[in-house]
Amino acid sequence: MRVGYVQCDPVFGEVAHNLDLITARLEQVEADLLVLPELFATGYQFVSQEEVFRLAEAVPDGPTTSRLMEIAARRGMTIVAGLAERAGQHCFNSAVVVGPKGFIGCYRKTHLFFEETLFFTPGDSGFHVWDIGPAKVGVMICFDWYYPESARTLALQGAEIIAHPSNLVLPNCPDSMVTRCLENRVFSVTANRIGSEARGGKDRLTFIGLSEVVSPRGRILHRAPRECEDITVVEIDPAEARNKALNTYNDLLRDRRPALYGA
Repeated sequence: MRVGYVQCDPVFGEVAHNLDLITARLEQVEADLLVLPELFATGYQFVSQEEVFRLAEAVPDGPTTSRLMEIAARRGMTIVAGLAERAGQHCFNSAVVVGPKGFIGCYRKTHLFFEETLFFTPGDSGFHVWDIGPAKVGVMICFDWYYPESARTLALQGAEIIAHPSNLVLPNCPDSMVTRCLENRVFSVTANRIGSEARGGKDRLTFIGLSEVVSPRGRILHRAPRECEDITVVEIDPAEARNKALNTYNDLLRDRRPALYGA
C-alpha cells in the first residue's frame, strides 16, 4: 500500500489559491492514501469568530471537500485533509476523508489547542475508523496526539493507520508519534505545514514541518525537512499493524486491564 503526506505552506484566507496549488501537486502523485495538513486551505491563525465563520465550509458540500472528491476520483486515492467546517452556527476544526467513490466521513477535532478554543466548537464526532479497502484508517488532528487516549481509542476500533493532519508549533510531536505507534502497533502519517503566520498583532506562529510516516514498531520510514515543502509516498504493508503480539506470552491489546485504569 502506498501512503504519504503533503507538507505545504498555505496562504492565509486564499482558499481558491491554496486548492489550486494542492490540485496541481496531487496530479503528480501516485498513492493509495494521502494526508494533507490541518486547515490546509484556509491557514491557521484566525483573528475573530467572524473570520472563521466566513472561511468555514459545509461538509461535504463545500468547495474544499468537493475539490478533494474530484481529485480522489481522478487519481484513484483516499485523501484525509483538515479544514474549517461550518455546521449551523457552529464551526469545527475538522478533517474529511474522501475516496475514489466520494465522501467517506468527517472527524471533528476533540482536543482544541490554544486560541482554537476561542474560535471553534469542541469536536462532538468522537473517534472513528473507516475501512478504505487496503487498510482501516483512523483520524486524529494535531493536538489530539498529546492525549494517548486518542490513538488508543482508534487502535481499539481496529485502526491500522492513523492519519494525522497537523499544524504543529510545539517541538515534541514528531518524536512522540514513535511512542504512539509503538504502544498501539499502528502506522501513522502526520502531515504538518511549514511557514509562519503573525496576524492581527498576535505573536508569530512558526510551523515546524517534519511531517512523517512511522511504522508499528516505531521506525520513522520518512521524515520531511523543517522548512521545505515536501510530498512523500512510501510503501507499507498494513498487515504489520494487525499483529499485536509482543512475544509468546504478551499481546498488546489483549493484556490491557481496563478495570484498573479508572481515575
